[in-house]
Amino acid sequence: MDVHSPIQRHKNMSAIRSANTKPEVLVRRYLWGQGFRYRLNNPRLPGHPDIVLRKYRTCIFVNGCFWHGHEGCKYFVMPKTNTDFWRQKIQRNKERDKEEQKQLAKMGWHCITVWECELKPKVRDKTLESLAYTLNHIYLEDRSVKYKLPEEEDIQIAAEPLDKG
Repeated sequence: MDVHSPIQRHKNMSAIRSANTKPEVLVRRYLWGQGFRYRLNNPRLPGHPDIVLRKYRTCIFVNGCFWHGHEGCKYFVMPKTNTDFWRQKIQRNKERDKEEQKQLAKMGWHCITVWECELKPKVRDKTLESLAYTLNHIYLEDRSVKYKLPEEEDIQIAAEPLDKG
């Protein structure tokens, strides 16, 4: 196994971007191509979601499996060096993610998390199609009118007199 020097590790980690990552751009291109319109990293919302679709009241977070501690994922491997630091950092990230999504839910927003591993070539199409399906379902569910059928005993017909018996 290849263990980098502290200088090389720092250089590698500092090169990792937090916005406009390859997985995020993949999701954005797909959504745009499907006719979904969105905003990026809305500073007014908790957590500055990667993608915000106001029409759908939905926030999409595109998470890297390592940085957000994707449980059970082969791309999330705890580093062998400085393990306590990384464990704490990743745990804080997970707790922050959960808290931000709770805040968004209280504000009436739907939250969707797309994991980096779900955008690998073998499963990408299925993931993106599922995302579009979910967004359309949210839109229809939020805008559908709930009709309540009256119970038969509650129906009063204007042409008949009320029974005063």
